Amino acid sequence: MSALICTLISLMMAAPALAHGDDPHTAASAWTFDPWIVLPITVISALYTFGIVRLSGRARRLGARHRQSLFFYSGMLTLAGALISPLHWLGEHLFTFHMIEHEIVMAVSAPLIVLARPVGLLLWGLPKRARLGLGAAMRTPLIRRSWDWSTGATSATAIHGVAIWGWHLPFLFDAAVTNTAMHRLQHLSFFATAVLFWWAVVWKSDYGAAAWHMFLTMLHTSILGALMALAPRVLYIAQTQTDSAWGLTPLEDQQLAGMIMWVPAGTIYAAAAMTMLALWIRGSSERGARNA
Repeated sequence: MSALICTLISLMMAAPALAHGDDPHTAASAWTFDPWIVLPITVISALYTFGIVRLSGRARRLGARHRQSLFFYSGMLTLAGALISPLHWLGEHLFTFHMIEHEIVMAVSAPLIVLARPVGLLLWGLPKRARLGLGAAMRTPLIRRSWDWSTGATSATAIHGVAIWGWHLPFLFDAAVTNTAMHRLQHLSFFATAVLFWWAVVWKSDYGAAAWHMFLTMLHTSILGALMALAPRVLYIAQTQTDSAWGLTPLEDQQLAGMIMWVPAGTIYAAAAMTMLALWIRGSSERGARNA
């Protein structure tokens, strides 16, 4: 683990030099201003802010509202950091940083935004006619049944797992690296299915079920990371083709990326599972004490 951390620090220190030297990019172009990424993040953040302003005179639970806002803006900031900052540019050159980018989107940004429960404030940020129309559409039986099914713990865990394993098939991952539209779709798939997963385990499951599904997600993502880290040959050809400019072999870069998914990302899911398990045990103890 210490070797992994040292390697990442070395790569980050080398990034500015390469941005000005051997790599054709400049430091300015290391920021990604893709309108398909920047515009949604900007619009959603603006709608949320407008919603806060519009409801500020009616707010009673200011403490809860402030906590939710902190979660939301932290989630959007980390999402922007993953998809817009130089981390995204680094991810286009090294598999290791691409994996860090994906894990931030799925295991940091998504749960923070879910904890904020932003739907109400986003609706209040819309003009009145649009708010009423969208609210009515969200209450239709088809939309409600679809949402209820997709945010069921089992369904959401399976959907998120399929997205993770599917996009990490070598031919699909390399296709996403070389095709901008597929790369956008990959990021959208990771984020959207992560939101479904975290919504299911945070807001729609009891603590025991939530702990189980988080543990299951930790288990299968760790297995995927281990398969990449321990593979005897390079699986992701397009993603690792520029590694020599960074002092890594393609296999070393793949191994580091696999370790990121295996250990740090797995630790996040494990910590969340342990938190839910502790809450479940405490709730069981309190119920037992009341019934005694």
